[in-house]
Amino acid sequence: MSSKNLIFTVPNEYDNVNAKTFLRKHCGVSARMIARLKREKNGILRDKKILKTIDILNAGDIVVLNLPEDKNEIAPVKGDLKILFEDEYIIVIDKPDGVAVHPTKIHQRDTLANFLAYRQKQLGESYTFRAVNRLDKDTSGIVVVAKDRYTASNLFKTINKKYIAVCEGIIENFGTIDKPIKILEGHTIQRVCADDGIKSVTRYKPISVYKNHTMLEITLETGHTHQIRCHFSSIGHPLAGDDMYGGSLEFIKRQALHCAFVSFIHPVTKEKIDISSKLPKDIEKLTSI
Repeated sequence: MSSKNLIFTVPNEYDNVNAKTFLRKHCGVSARMIARLKREKNGILRDKKILKTIDILNAGDIVVLNLPEDKNEIAPVKGDLKILFEDEYIIVIDKPDGVAVHPTKIHQRDTLANFLAYRQKQLGESYTFRAVNRLDKDTSGIVVVAKDRYTASNLFKTINKKYIAVCEGIIENFGTIDKPIKILEGHTIQRVCADDGIKSVTRYKPISVYKNHTMLEITLETGHTHQIRCHFSSIGHPLAGDDMYGGSLEFIKRQALHCAFVSFIHPVTKEKIDISSKLPKDIEKLTSI
């Protein structure tokens, strides 16, 4: 894949400002990326000439960043991908449960990253797999992948996510779970709420109450591994199917958790993007129990 161009016009408020300040504050380019672009041939240009970070800009100047070639080193493996949105900078995928996002020791060739690498190969593309949000293997729903470093770093700043979960028992009121989380002693993945853990805040509101379960809309103030699962277990309402945290497998065979809605400001076009994903059938069935 050839290098990708990002084009910025200097607005009036950045007239007579140096290029570094413009790139950092207006364009959202990280100091690390600026340093890398300075090492690239024609990395930062104005009027097709090299632009130094100490150079003074004028309103109306056109600044072009030539992002270096981005290589994908993940093994391509054919697999199904349900694409919800795609352009030159971003691809959004509706991940089914049972599929890991990244390769691991156990899952080296059956992940979302492998399937996307195969699609890239078919299309003659190549970019590093940068998932802006991550889901557990058995959590379904929206995964946003940036196709370059600039897009990834700026997506993190504006992305908002909403999850739908079904927990055991009845919850009738809005609430916030503010409990630190850490890895459970003797385990590599399971978490536990503990005073010496990392600050973790989960907000929820009931959508529907059933005979033995409650469907919730959940937003995260912080985003840590197993945060939702650990938090709801800690208040006596584990997610249905989440046997790691005390949930029953009677009605569903994986945690009833789905990333259902994502919104973000597109880092390049500045358009607000809203994306939603329908509930999978196994979670939908819980509404009748």
